Amino acid sequence: MNVPAEGVEVAGENNQPVSENKEETEDEVKVMESEEPLDDKETSEQVLELQELEEALSNIPPEPPSVQNKIIKHVLRLDEFPPSYKENTPKERSIFAMVENFRLQYAYLYPDRKPLILCPLNECKVQKSVCTTLRPTLLNYPETYSWDGCASFVSDYLIMEPLEPPTDPPKYLYSSSTVLRFQQGTCFDFAILLCSILLGAGYNAYCVSGYAVKELCLQDQSRQQCPHIGTRKQKSQSAKKTPKSKYSVKPPKNLNSSFERQQAENLAAEERKQEEAKKRELEQEQPPPDPLHGLRVHCWVLVLAGKREIPENFFIDPLTGLSFSTADERFLGVESLWNHRNYWINMQDCRNGCKDMTFDLDDNVKWECILPTADEERKEEVDEEGDHEEPRIFEMPSSWVRKIEISPKEIKLRCPGGRKVIKYKKAKLEKFSPYMMSDGLTMRLTTYQDIECTSVVEVREWFSHRQDHLEERKLKKETGVTTEYFKPGRTDALKSHRYLTMVPGAERQMDFYSQARTDGLASRVELSSEMKETFEDRPDFLHFQHVVFGKKEKHLVPVSGETNSKPILKIIQRFHHNHEKAANDDIAEKAFLISDQRIQLTYHREVDQIIPPRKDFFRPFISGGKQEPKVNFSPNLMISFQVNSMEKPVKNLLLYELLTNLLEDEIRAKNHVKMSENEVQSILALRSQEELESKLTISVYDTDRNERALMHRQDLEHAKQEERLHSAEKELDFLAPFLIQLGDPKNINFKMAQQLKEDCLSDLKRRLIDKANLIQARFEKETQELLKKQQWYQQNQMTMTKEDEDSYLSYCSEAMFRIHILELRLNRHKEQAPKKYLALEEKLRMDPRLAEYLSK
Repeated sequence: MNVPAEGVEVAGENNQPVSENKEETEDEVKVMESEEPLDDKETSEQVLELQELEEALSNIPPEPPSVQNKIIKHVLRLDEFPPSYKENTPKERSIFAMVENFRLQYAYLYPDRKPLILCPLNECKVQKSVCTTLRPTLLNYPETYSWDGCASFVSDYLIMEPLEPPTDPPKYLYSSSTVLRFQQGTCFDFAILLCSILLGAGYNAYCVSGYAVKELCLQDQSRQQCPHIGTRKQKSQSAKKTPKSKYSVKPPKNLNSSFERQQAENLAAEERKQEEAKKRELEQEQPPPDPLHGLRVHCWVLVLAGKREIPENFFIDPLTGLSFSTADERFLGVESLWNHRNYWINMQDCRNGCKDMTFDLDDNVKWECILPTADEERKEEVDEEGDHEEPRIFEMPSSWVRKIEISPKEIKLRCPGGRKVIKYKKAKLEKFSPYMMSDGLTMRLTTYQDIECTSVVEVREWFSHRQDHLEERKLKKETGVTTEYFKPGRTDALKSHRYLTMVPGAERQMDFYSQARTDGLASRVELSSEMKETFEDRPDFLHFQHVVFGKKEKHLVPVSGETNSKPILKIIQRFHHNHEKAANDDIAEKAFLISDQRIQLTYHREVDQIIPPRKDFFRPFISGGKQEPKVNFSPNLMISFQVNSMEKPVKNLLLYELLTNLLEDEIRAKNHVKMSENEVQSILALRSQEELESKLTISVYDTDRNERALMHRQDLEHAKQEERLHSAEKELDFLAPFLIQLGDPKNINFKMAQQLKEDCLSDLKRRLIDKANLIQARFEKETQELLKKQQWYQQNQMTMTKEDEDSYLSYCSEAMFRIHILELRLNRHKEQAPKKYLALEEKLRMDPRLAEYLSK
């Protein structure tokens, strides 16, 4: 963190800021609590300034500015930090001497290269090695066990501060605990925090200091594709032209259509125009030339292959949390890299960026390290005859940084202020902390048609912790079509819902979790006059149903018994083949042509058949009424087509049974359609109610938000407090009121002891008798009231209504219950009274103040 650039102050022991520039410090330092009090004139001036400030603040609109662009000024006190922040150990000082020697040699050999970041100042303005600034830490959260989870958390949790100047590494490098406290830092602070977490998680991670393009250094993703947008892969098919030979066989006459060829040429021309338009658009979207290209300093993380099953090396940009290949063109060069054990200098040519670089840190030709490893010492040791010295191995001191601690609340809050906005190419991504929005919104992605982000194309929203299990919502602005996706767990097993409006009767499509429904419904599509349903894994092999509706007749006068459903004109049902039946006997399609009074059956085809068998039934006349309907069947009501003419015709009895079954199936199909319409209306009403009152589910382990758990914890604390008060009451002196009657003597004689005993026992006896009399009086009162009620019932029994009799019986039941309880309490009191009397007498005898007189 760049202290002078961002205005972060460090206060000393006497609350005085420590600064190298005295004039700047006097302008920037805040008024501390330990400063001298101001006089009356200064106080009045401050009051006027505060009033002016309040008036100015009242004119500011309520919408807060963007959190991630806000740099907060902090004041640090030296007494807040442990000694490791304010002083160096002897081992650290010896390492500093070695590092200084290495720096002088490096500056002498490579005067054109920029100075290395080796021992910057920390928040207490004490030099510390960058290697010891890393503190490997394993966080006990599932999202920090993988590299992408760690990178995503660091990029979301911190606010980026640009380097000042952008061409030099920072002079100050704060500890990760301080960076987490302020939630802001430079790219070096981001990288050190991320590398510390990755090292704790078991990755072979390194901090890299080098150069990158302007967009990476400034966390500008406005020209990058949003990773949450699904891109379709377009395969370009190019026709390969083979060279013609002079002696080749002449091709046959071209019989292709010239019209089709012309259409193909027009299509190819349109594709070329689209490609040219895309190229022009890409050229327009290219950023302007950067005058500091190749000079901007950046810090990122390198993860080497090997540990945690990492197959190949890759970079992680800590500002965005994205991974890149080590040959990515946006990384322009590497100066050095380090971990918590050593520091390496890059000796490779970076004219082509990082494309040709290798990251074999054991190669001393390409990487030069500060601390020699054990292998290097063994190579350099002199092993003469009779003289053998053990190699001297240098180790990096332990980290001076305090333990990195992140609370569960910070993990859940994630973004500073609970909200973060990221601008991508033709898109804007908004992230929200869980439970921050009342509807459970956690992320919103808005895509635009133009690069200026003025015309909205689509809005996608992601939700969590919703009681209605809503997971994602997608709205297309041009068509107004909304698509909602749900997680499993709803009572209606709704999986997705695509609609224009929530009004019943409009076009919509509903998908369901078929395994969670008894009818196996997988999808339902509603059009203006049609409804299509698909099914899965049904025992009757039904997989598709198509319903055609007619126009609803309008009546000037409402007809009794009329429903809101449209008249049904046709119902078509299709079935899978049941292999237990013959194909010619297994129905493939049922068509109930209700408007034509016909039923069509189509059977499955055999393997060697082209045309399936069919049967057409005309609706017969049904007599006998609704209770005992009789189907008047005749062979003229059926027309059949048999593929095999050798088959015997079906008997009339079987045809009659088939027709009666079809009529029953038609009634069931109509009822199913009505149930489907009612289910759609109930789902729409439920969804409207759920959107009006968006309720969120709270885990029982979330004690901060779970009201039941909070009330339970408060009840437990209240019970503990009552128990403490009760125990304190028990410890009170029961002889105090009687001692006051005797003048509260310091010493008690025999006569006083006898008097105290008699007074205590008589007082207890009186209270026991009073309690028994009170219970007895209540018992007698309840008994008398019950007798009076019974007498009143006997007198008015013949003229009482049903309600009066029910009230009398309920009163008698309650009165008997109260009498029974009072009787139990009285009997129990009579049993406990002698025991209490004897217990008090024993307590008096054992009391140390009365023991010597009452034991005689």
